Amino acid sequence: MPTEPTVYVIDDEPDMCEVLSDILESKHIKVKTYTSPREFMRTYSPDNPGCLLLDIGMPDINGLELMEAIIAQGNRTPVIFLTGNATIANAVEMLKAGALDFIEKPPKIDVLLSCVRKALELDLQRRYEQQRFCDISQRLNLLTAREREVLTWITEGKSNKMVARILDISSRTVEIHRANILNKMQAQSVAQLVKMDLTAKEYVSTAGRQNV
Repeated sequence: MPTEPTVYVIDDEPDMCEVLSDILESKHIKVKTYTSPREFMRTYSPDNPGCLLLDIGMPDINGLELMEAIIAQGNRTPVIFLTGNATIANAVEMLKAGALDFIEKPPKIDVLLSCVRKALELDLQRRYEQQRFCDISQRLNLLTAREREVLTWITEGKSNKMVARILDISSRTVEIHRANILNKMQAQSVAQLVKMDLTAKEYVSTAGRQNV
């Protein structure tokens, strides 16, 4: 499985695949080309970093349909559409469907490179955020049900005494839970716990909006 960011070009025109490949490889950007969406779907894994360049007008499975299939699998890889006759309505439809951008054919080199670099940077950022979320989720899974309750109130700024009253337990018990939470979450302070909580909530919210 490749770890180097790759631009995946899916276009039923072999000549266009070759042109795009030549442009990107001249700038030392790794490229893989496909003339069939089905071939692409058989070999592609969302674990592979990079972005997708999709022809909007392919027969059998068009670009929008392919992107919808990818999104349905939980894939957040950035998508750039290639189109030969984009209208304003087409552009709105593509962007609303979740595309990062679209490029008209024949592509202008500077526009193509700018869009691709933006997409690769976005993919890297999303993967970093996903890894942070996964790390936090793994730590949260170590907490007991009671520790999760205590964590909820702590991250809302409640003192030990207030948490004790809310949960009808002693302040000493809250202190013990708090120490266990900090240890399991690998946090040095309540401030770090709050940041972790915000990171997890923000990731879930952002991922949800992107998959709508």
